[in-house]
Amino acid sequence: MSAMNRKIIKALAETISKKVEHNKTETECLIREFYVLLGEQVSPGKESHGLDKGRFRGILHSMFGMTNDMMMDGFRAFDKDSDGFISLEEWIEGLSVFLRGTLDEKIQCYRVYDLNADKYIAREEMFHMLKNSLFRLPTEEDPDEGVKDLVEIAMRRLQDTYHDGQVSVEEFDEAVKEENLMLEAFGTCLPDASSIEKFEQRVFQEQLEQ
Repeated sequence: MSAMNRKIIKALAETISKKVEHNKTETECLIREFYVLLGEQVSPGKESHGLDKGRFRGILHSMFGMTNDMMMDGFRAFDKDSDGFISLEEWIEGLSVFLRGTLDEKIQCYRVYDLNADKYIAREEMFHMLKNSLFRLPTEEDPDEGVKDLVEIAMRRLQDTYHDGQVSVEEFDEAVKEENLMLEAFGTCLPDASSIEKFEQRVFQEQLEQ
């Protein structure tokens, strides 16, 4: 890496680290990791549009062990400007929530559950997510009926105030704060502690040792 690139990375890290839960040194490591994942030489200011959806899903699978197709669509939560790519800054801000976010920040997981992006989680969306997430054992009973029962339980727990068959972001927020486990009620949308530890060790510790 040239001295010029190092200076640019340090300047970027100085700016971005003020907005996230990572310090300046960690932010520099995340910047370098971003370009490694893009498969490009580190060259801030000349990057492509960013990580596309396919590459991002591969990252969730390989680095964080996430395999559920619907939950792996956390792309929407990272791609804040909805341009179809995760930029450098979106990557670092997203990881800040993903790895070290507060409960309020992690509640943005709601965007993963909102399959049609209308800012509500509808009964139909709950059904598809629960059916996709649950391991179904062979049974003589109709498994869809069991999923429907779970949806009704979820609707009550998430406080469908207006009884309109959908849960607003405000209702989701209130329910999660009352019972934190509701954050991932429809599937695992955040990495577990072991995956986070391995990622941080590889990206932060190993890069600094090089």
